[in-house]
Amino acid sequence: MSNIRVYLDNCAYNRPFDNQQNLLVRIETEAKLAIQQKIKDNELSLIWSDVLDYENNDNPFMERREQIAEWNYFACEKVELNTEIIEKAREYMKIGLRQKDAAHIACAIQGSGEYFITVDKKIINKGIKEITVIDPIEFIRRMQNDY
Repeated sequence: MSNIRVYLDNCAYNRPFDNQQNLLVRIETEAKLAIQQKIKDNELSLIWSDVLDYENNDNPFMERREQIAEWNYFACEKVELNTEIIEKAREYMKIGLRQKDAAHIACAIQGSGEYFITVDKKIINKGIKEITVIDPIEFIRRMQNDY
């Protein structure tokens, strides 16, 4: 399974810090933590990017920022921002994605990601064709069903 390449966006990394009183948030958090364990166990390959570094550095909470930044060390690849990614991101912005979201998706594709994992429903519902955009719960469901 280690050949499956995943990219988690900043929303996914921050999910454990969200209010866990909401059942869906709590379940998404558990699924996201399970994905991270699979990365640590080398069952999944993580893609990191300059865009994740940039967005994470804007996090006003130092503890969160530091915990998220540590995932860079588990990455099999770090995608550096370049003109090709910027152009691809501009295409995604034309379908209504915000600039950072579009850049994350472009980086995930550049890194040969198979899954873009997010908890942001606005991204999931955009119909991106080049990569499977999925929430952590559905990702875990698919991995357990092996399809």
